[in-house]
Amino acid sequence: MTVSGRFVALLALGVVPVVVLGGEAALAYAALGGWVVLCAILGIVDLAVAASPRRVVLERSVPGRVRLGAEAVAELYVTNTGRRRIHGTLRDAWEPSASASPTRQALVLPAGERRRLTTTLRPWRRGERRVAQVTVRAWGPLHLWARQATLAAPGRIRVLPPFSSRKHLPSRLARLRELDGTTSVLLRGQGTEFDSLREYVRGDDVRSIDWRATARRHDPTSGRGARVMVRTWRPERDRRVVVVVDTARTSAARIADEPRIDTSFEASLLLAALATRAGDRVDFLAYDRRVRGRVQGANGPELLSRMVDTMATIDPALIEMDWSAVPAQVAAMTSQRSLVVLLTSLDAPGASRRLLAVLPQLTRKHVVVVASVTDPDALEAAGRRSDRTETYRAAAAERSLLDIGRVTAAVQRLGGEVVTGSPEDLPPALSDRYLALKAAGRL
Repeated sequence: MTVSGRFVALLALGVVPVVVLGGEAALAYAALGGWVVLCAILGIVDLAVAASPRRVVLERSVPGRVRLGAEAVAELYVTNTGRRRIHGTLRDAWEPSASASPTRQALVLPAGERRRLTTTLRPWRRGERRVAQVTVRAWGPLHLWARQATLAAPGRIRVLPPFSSRKHLPSRLARLRELDGTTSVLLRGQGTEFDSLREYVRGDDVRSIDWRATARRHDPTSGRGARVMVRTWRPERDRRVVVVVDTARTSAARIADEPRIDTSFEASLLLAALATRAGDRVDFLAYDRRVRGRVQGANGPELLSRMVDTMATIDPALIEMDWSAVPAQVAAMTSQRSLVVLLTSLDAPGASRRLLAVLPQLTRKHVVVVASVTDPDALEAAGRRSDRTETYRAAAAERSLLDIGRVTAAVQRLGGEVVTGSPEDLPPALSDRYLALKAAGRL
């Protein structure tokens, strides 16, 4: 049960006799008591006439998935199985991070009828956003007292990573088509696959001339000169790409108002979309001290669908990363020579010691790329020295950048490659490095 502001205002009117009959206290208080009793009786009658909210039947329809930053419409079907008309308010208790609007809606529902109420969801966090209960408040005809009940109406929606870096995919696919021989740009290099033969045109690399094919095509009776044939090459397909995302405590840091782990997910999705279009097989692993998510054996649209589903529920764990187990995890996913991408943070040399210790085990067999997001605020702070505060901040930023440079140099000495960039720049930079490895015949 609950009371309305109207009932409180009605009770407040009982003060009037006390003020008017101030000299006769006994009579004034008797009038006040009578007024309170009258208000209580009116409230009880109003409550008795009000419809029962427990006679309401709820059905919920919620989309299964929505991307972070997008909108989704959840529907709630309300049926009045009672004999009285419900006139009241309904509150749908979504989690705050679901950003439901509106949370309260007026409800006018005659007996035996059904209504559809819609709620717009604009989630601002990844993961499962849930709702468990709905509160229905039914007022009496005088709108003084109301019956209230909280009913079970469970529902949930999975909020996926936004994959905003997909805007970089068309330009990278165009470069991939150039590498793949679809356009007039043809490549040759170590580790590439023979594609086809064609006639030589001015500008072709003379090293690609196939003299045996030229001799076979030469016909001295045709009156034409020798038809010089060149080989065309394309990057090798069906290679393996293993993406390992560090989900330990450092991935919880926010850079440019975005968690580092979300930037890692964006870079992973763009790389996976590009690699699968290149004909390579992509495996995904989210790990700290145990496996938080794994995607294996998927290709094409299924790969991205499974990856975003897996990423949606992964949050950073406030523990240290166990780098010593990563080589075994990679070996369990593939025994072939692969491109292994480690998405982590390059901090001070002391914090990166465990990563540096296991790199030789990976670089001995695989091509290893370490990708890390850098703080654009640190780069900006390093260039400001107008006062004492900014000078100290610039010194701290320079110290941080020097530490990153030392770790980067150490990774390169151990045979790995490093890709760094701001949250906006890291996903395309990692894809560019993948394309460069394909063009060089290293993958």
